[in-house]
Amino acid sequence: MNQPEASIAIQVLPDVEGEEVIRVVDKVIDYIKSTGLNTYVGPFETTIEGDYETLINIVKECQLICIREGAPSVASYVKIFYNPNAGVWSIDKKVTKHHQ
Repeated sequence: MNQPEASIAIQVLPDVEGEEVIRVVDKVIDYIKSTGLNTYVGPFETTIEGDYETLINIVKECQLICIREGAPSVASYVKIFYNPNAGVWSIDKKVTKHHQ
């Protein structure tokens, strides 16, 4: 498999009360997983790797999901690493050794 050209870490914070946050965030995570891209769900953010344009569109859809699920607004924190020529190290390469 070729190295992905980009990786994105996203944390969404929908403006909803209490545990409703978990429900909305779970909808976002379900969507991210449905893309078929390699992902890693952590306690504060989800990391996704793939081509840049696809990842940017995923970030946009994550915002829209929160609004459709009833949040009047959403704050997101996004980290992007983009290396179109050499690619990026995979999630597995970076974290597998820490989860064995």
